[in-house]
Amino acid sequence: MSYLKREAINREIGQSVIEKHHITRKKDGLEYIELKLLSFETGGEYLEKLTDLEVCVVVLEGRVSVYSKDNEYKNIGTRSKIFEKIPTDSVYFSSGKIFKIVAEEEAKVVFCYAPSDKELPTRLIRAKDNQVEYRGRYQNKRMVHNILDDQNIISDKLIVVEVYTDGGNWSSYPPHKHDENNLPKESFLEETYYHELNPKQGFVFQRVYTEDRQIDETMAVENENVVLVPKGYHPVSVPDGYDSYYLNIMAGPIKKWKFHNDKAHEWLIDRV
Repeated sequence: MSYLKREAINREIGQSVIEKHHITRKKDGLEYIELKLLSFETGGEYLEKLTDLEVCVVVLEGRVSVYSKDNEYKNIGTRSKIFEKIPTDSVYFSSGKIFKIVAEEEAKVVFCYAPSDKELPTRLIRAKDNQVEYRGRYQNKRMVHNILDDQNIISDKLIVVEVYTDGGNWSSYPPHKHDENNLPKESFLEETYYHELNPKQGFVFQRVYTEDRQIDETMAVENENVVLVPKGYHPVSVPDGYDSYYLNIMAGPIKKWKFHNDKAHEWLIDRV
């Protein structure tokens, strides 16, 4: 299994719409997560009919309008660039829904999917609805935008968050994992990381490893790369001079984020 997915060869899938990534369960070996990244020129349109997947449509950059049979959400999206570091707008659709996206200006949109057979209400998740958190101390600081957390009832299985980490800091650190269905101590959630860097020529390092080291991969991750985390610990290191953004999709059999820290490094949490 390849854990690092670099930017795909751009594939035009509609008028003025380019597919940059398409992670699928069948092709990429995950059981609970799929991801699609589309880049729109002004006026670009995209139509999708969901079958056995729910989706959270996150407007990373630009403005779009989203249409379905019973809903219209016009001119949503709050940022011209991701590194404005403000929350953005998203739309949730449950399985079986049909929706269309029209770009009101150049835009970049990520589609976060998880398998589901539940019929739930379509929801606009406005930027102001995102819970903003600041986590960590010392060189372990990051800002989190919770779009869909494990406490909300909007989605069936999806958890979606954005994380900003300034240069010289670590993120998803101390290393933690959530790969055992052992509640209330730990939940099983697969995860994907969609990365961007500022400036764009930067890179971060991400390690994915398990206790037994059957998985132990350290990757130099560049702008618009995707990292798959089927299981294991998954810390990120951001070099000085470059800021990091990543969007996390998490999903599993139960929508609960309960993680387990790597005991070898847990002492970092309590240092004075």
